[in-house]
Amino acid sequence: MSEPRTQFATRLGVIATTVGSAVGLGNIWRFPYEAGAHGGGAFLLLDLLFIFIIGVPVVCAEFIIGRHTGKNIRGAFRALAPGKSWGLVSYVGLTAAIMILSFYSVVAGWTMHYTVSSVTEFSGRMSTAALHDRFDSFASSDMAVVWTLVFLTANYLIISRGVQKGIEKMSNILMPILFITLLVFTINSLMMPGAIDGVTFLFKPKFSEITP
Repeated sequence: MSEPRTQFATRLGVIATTVGSAVGLGNIWRFPYEAGAHGGGAFLLLDLLFIFIIGVPVVCAEFIIGRHTGKNIRGAFRALAPGKSWGLVSYVGLTAAIMILSFYSVVAGWTMHYTVSSVTEFSGRMSTAALHDRFDSFASSDMAVVWTLVFLTANYLIISRGVQKGIEKMSNILMPILFITLLVFTINSLMMPGAIDGVTFLFKPKFSEITP
């Protein structure tokens, strides 16, 4: 007789892990650029719209399927539709996860490097050109690979401890840290020169800059 699958111990752990899987480097690193290049507030409003009409229903569907079957993605579709071709959908999800990990681990490695270097090597303000040169030099070096492996190793160590002691525990620690980090970023941004222009750009949507 198979042992019951390990579940999250608290509702907070479920919420923290779910938010952690949806909110990450893309929101801090890529999203501001995309918003700035595509209408500011207009891009933000469309993003929120798509979250509610696509993101929320998909997350709810994943919760329902997972809780009903108590299986992984491959076993869940087979349990819901035995003998049907719906099981092939699970491979789409697995492929997507592998593709996301392939680039996310690299970007996360960059982030870990810059987190360490900001404490150990910070030397004041640098010009945009100098920052670009610094990044290009790092990204093409062996250290970029090393930091990617450091990130993957850290993930393995967390996941190997299981749901409650690994994923849930770290989510309960890291998600509040992420919230505080975003709060610090926000306050710091509002104190920078030209902040009012940025706020005006954000809250005056330019729908003419939205393209298909």
